Amino acid sequence: MNTAILLIGGNLGDRVANLQKAVEHIAAAAGAVIKTSALYQTAPWGAVDQPDYLNQGIEIQTSMDALTLLHTLLDIERRIGRIRQEKWGARVIDIDLIFFNDEIISLPELKLPHPRMHLRQFVLIPLTEIVPGYQHPILHKTVQQLQQECPDTLPAVKLGTQSLEREQRSKEND
Repeated sequence: MNTAILLIGGNLGDRVANLQKAVEHIAAAAGAVIKTSALYQTAPWGAVDQPDYLNQGIEIQTSMDALTLLHTLLDIERRIGRIRQEKWGARVIDIDLIFFNDEIISLPELKLPHPRMHLRQFVLIPLTEIVPGYQHPILHKTVQQLQQECPDTLPAVKLGTQSLEREQRSKEND
């Protein structure tokens, strides 16, 4: 079995429901979900004129190889409603493969570990919650060390139960 570390996120539609759907689809199609982080609200990165994101870290066990897993995750994105229009643009769901075991992969369609993960708090904070000791195979630092050293200053705010309930009520009233 292989261990894959994922980050899911989205900022369009019912963000909580979209993340829940993604976790369910991942469990059904890709492998057993071992751990999930809390949900974190984060400011957009890159194209900043868009709504805030919800992000969540996920650890899975899968029998797939990395490339097959990537294609499965892209298919899940499509099924949930992802339309790729602009880089760093708003989206219903985004599923990023961050680590796959301790493999280093450099293909046109897949680079592992994710090449910019160590520069983004919205990736590192949820992953520090679930896999703080996971070692980056190129940088030779743990996820927690990378999070502590990360130059990104955009906040990632952990959502509590009350915040999630408020978000659900506001979606129901729309």
